[in-house]
Amino acid sequence: MRFLLGLIIGLLLFPVGILAYLHYGSVPAAVADAPLPMERSITHGSLHARIDREAPKTAPIEPSPTNLLIGAQIYRDNCSGCHGYYGQSSPFGKHIFPEAPQLWAPHGSGVVGVSDDPVGETFWKVRNGIRLSGMPSFNGLLNETQMWQVSVLLAGADKPLPANVIDTVKPGAPPNP
Repeated sequence: MRFLLGLIIGLLLFPVGILAYLHYGSVPAAVADAPLPMERSITHGSLHARIDREAPKTAPIEPSPTNLLIGAQIYRDNCSGCHGYYGQSSPFGKHIFPEAPQLWAPHGSGVVGVSDDPVGETFWKVRNGIRLSGMPSFNGLLNETQMWQVSVLLAGADKPLPANVIDTVKPGAPPNP
């Protein structure tokens, strides 16, 4: 009987302790706080499983010079503040948690930005955003074609691009006319 009572009390105290931990602000909530144990693996696993299930497999548009230029204008106007310009990283992209990837800079094994991701994955992220990060959803802000144009641009960030496209994603480029 004492064992059963101890087990019941133990099972009740654990969730009460977790709720108190959450309620009184003990969870790391500031950008500079260390992540929770396994936070990265839990969130990345779930995110990638959902993207694998829902992301389109092919782009409905081609990386034509026009689509790339429009994608560059969209990128400059909506993405460069966090993800950087061609040749210049974002001054505050490092201060977002998780850190905003710099999409015109090589990382790891020389991959530029997200050019190693399938274009449908980038489209999914642009369309839906990423919860608990600084990445907003652009669904409703951009139309489907615009979201594909910026996604196709980023998929080709490691390839030679037309000079006017590169000029558009460099710092100091003029805003859209």
